[in-house]
Amino acid sequence: MTEAGRNAQAKRVSNGAIFAGCAVFVAGMVGMAYASVPLYRLFCQVTGYNGTTQRVEQYSDKVLDKTIKVTFDANISPGLNWDFKPAKAVDPKIGETLQIEYTATNRSSSATTGTAVFNVTPMEAGAYFNKVECFCFTEQTLQPGQSVTMPVVFFVDPEIAKAEETKNIKTITLSYTFYPSAPGKPVAALPEGGKTVDKKL
Repeated sequence: MTEAGRNAQAKRVSNGAIFAGCAVFVAGMVGMAYASVPLYRLFCQVTGYNGTTQRVEQYSDKVLDKTIKVTFDANISPGLNWDFKPAKAVDPKIGETLQIEYTATNRSSSATTGTAVFNVTPMEAGAYFNKVECFCFTEQTLQPGQSVTMPVVFFVDPEIAKAEETKNIKTITLSYTFYPSAPGKPVAALPEGGKTVDKKL
């Protein structure tokens, strides 16, 4: 094979390698785009980043002789004609498990569906706010005039009193915001589970 032929073959091999590399890169980026929401949510749940609370399956086995104030906030985004009321503030002992209830009422003349997202402030407290039961990321479909009570069972991890960045926190606020959603299409998150108690008020 002549020198020119060898150069042409080397160039074709080089171009093929570049094309294959680009194809792998593009495929990887597409995969990351699809995985970004659940991966980000998992990261937040593990670390408490951005005020994300922790989801646990059992109650705390340790209760401190020290209280912390927990307040609750309720918001409705535009496009959802609901009345959404938070629970009253409580002062549990750190590590004590409590149940509170939010209430939502559909004020429109037709059935509507909403999905709630949440956050905790200050954000540093998110990693220590443990929910055993909640209604976040779970669709709620209400008939005209229907009301539901939605329980949240939670405790504040006793470790909050030890960590340097949280040991002086006196008040934690749990905030929920309901967004309109189409049945079967949660708002920017995977279903988290949790039960609701549906009853007429």
